[in-house]
Amino acid sequence: MIRLPAPKLALALAGLVLPLTLAACGGGKDRPKADLAASKITTIGVNSYLWRASLDTLSFMPLVQTDSNGGVIVTDWYINPAAPTERVKVTVMILDQDLRADGLRVSALREVNQGGQWVAAPVKAATVQKLEDAILTRARDLRRGSVAG
Repeated sequence: MIRLPAPKLALALAGLVLPLTLAACGGGKDRPKADLAASKITTIGVNSYLWRASLDTLSFMPLVQTDSNGGVIVTDWYINPAAPTERVKVTVMILDQDLRADGLRVSALREVNQGGQWVAAPVKAATVQKLEDAILTRARDLRRGSVAG
């Protein structure tokens, strides 16, 4: 392993990064304009509108895991103050780089407190569907906002 002093290391890194940065910027007159709000966003591993919308929609729940490259968001158990005897845990998986309804999968677990014990309970299918719809609506709004702005 070669160890370089900090100033030389910085120069070596700049020598690697600068040409790559300049190559990415190069554009001529005949180059088409990039659509900033294109449905395919690849700066992270998944569609950034779906990612941001998922985080926004689940912002009231504590998060256990977020992986923007793999497109996974896992919440911790959330107890609604209006219903303290039940709790919910949600997992969101973004499956595609395109902004598409089938590029999103939401699953939920629900438990109810029975005599001090948390017991698994069914989740209404409508609950998962409402979460998916909320995320997709938010993603479309974010996309529209970037087109208008």
